[in-house]
Amino acid sequence: MFTIIQIVLFIVLCSVAGYFAFKGYYFVYKNIMHGKSEDLSGNSSERLKNLLLIAFGQKKMFKNITPAVLHFFIYAGFVITQIELLEIFIDGLTGSHRIIFHAVENISALRSIYVFTISFIEVASVFVFIATVAFLSRRWILRVPRLNKPELKGFPVIDATLILLSEIYLLACIFSMNTADMALHNGEYGFLVSGFFMPLFAGCGETCLHIVERSGWWGHMLGVLALLVYLPYSKHLHILLAFPNTYFGRLQPKGYINNMPEITKEIKLMMDPSAVPPPVDANAAPVKFGAKDVFDLTWKNLLDAYTCTECGRCTAACPANQTGKLLSPRKIMMNTRDRLEEVGRNRDANDGVWKDDAKSLIENNYISVEELRACTTCNACVEECPIMISPLEIIVQLRRNLVMEESNAPAEWNGMFTAMENNGAPWQFSQQDRLNWKNG
Repeated sequence: MFTIIQIVLFIVLCSVAGYFAFKGYYFVYKNIMHGKSEDLSGNSSERLKNLLLIAFGQKKMFKNITPAVLHFFIYAGFVITQIELLEIFIDGLTGSHRIIFHAVENISALRSIYVFTISFIEVASVFVFIATVAFLSRRWILRVPRLNKPELKGFPVIDATLILLSEIYLLACIFSMNTADMALHNGEYGFLVSGFFMPLFAGCGETCLHIVERSGWWGHMLGVLALLVYLPYSKHLHILLAFPNTYFGRLQPKGYINNMPEITKEIKLMMDPSAVPPPVDANAAPVKFGAKDVFDLTWKNLLDAYTCTECGRCTAACPANQTGKLLSPRKIMMNTRDRLEEVGRNRDANDGVWKDDAKSLIENNYISVEELRACTTCNACVEECPIMISPLEIIVQLRRNLVMEESNAPAEWNGMFTAMENNGAPWQFSQQDRLNWKNG
């Protein structure tokens, strides 16, 4: 009877968690699909190389060795512990207990491999615990500057702390499960770290040990399901999105900025006096320059926003931010994601149809004109990002809209634009006089 109850309860919990998780992930997917289409399917070999080196290999993380090593502990531990999690889920579905162990316990070589694997997972988990405590210390005790910027106040700092504490909770569950199980079976399994902790349960009876073991088992499983449901609302969604985001990352040189086809066409007409402009389509939608809201960005820009880990390396490297300007590339990504979430809620509240809310990504408590003007387009933020996010693309698109649609530019810029249009240079003198500086 207990076995049947376990199976039924496990299936019910997984189904409920799966339903709510699907809603969360589908909400994110629909939001990303609000972006304009963009073809990033070419050069698959280079993209695969980036996926392996940057997403799986954490290549760009190692520019700063201390957080890189700590992050690697957590990343590697997360991957490795999925092996034991697999057994937990199989046990839940079958109502069994350590089904993989009992399948190989009478085969000496396979039993040794099983014990070694679980022991290796436990050692990795110890390193995960060390890294988690270190990250909590860096955030709350050492107060690393890039982790204590104004944009991280409120939910972002709660979110980061909650995930780190959940890591400790999951580790406590897995170790209590393994250690109590070891004590119940007189150390039969031979797990390395659990064997070290086993004396802590020396005075416990069989019933007590069984309760601790089952509490650890259910606690770990419930923690994993809760994390699965929570991820779509957390910056830690990058655990999943870092891989597609890296694969579809830009392959052009960092300094490359996309031209606008409409402007390119006009320039070509200006440079070729014999060219005949195409006929004007009275029914065509008016040309839109740059981006004013998330709908005007591409799906890749929106995927960038959801993939952002809020690590702050971009902001720490930004020369504008270093000199006290308002601009923070991390905040640009966070604000884009916040606006996208607002758009998604609007859409879902109106039966899947977007209802204009008279807001945009520029101003409305999102991204200010002052922030956009502070950017020097130096690409430092793009170079620093460990998962190939480009805040600069969003900044450039928003600034293009300000200048070309809103005529919102400082007087100094307008003078330069006029000179470039009339003279082909930023200076206010004719092209015939451009070489006069060499005379004498």
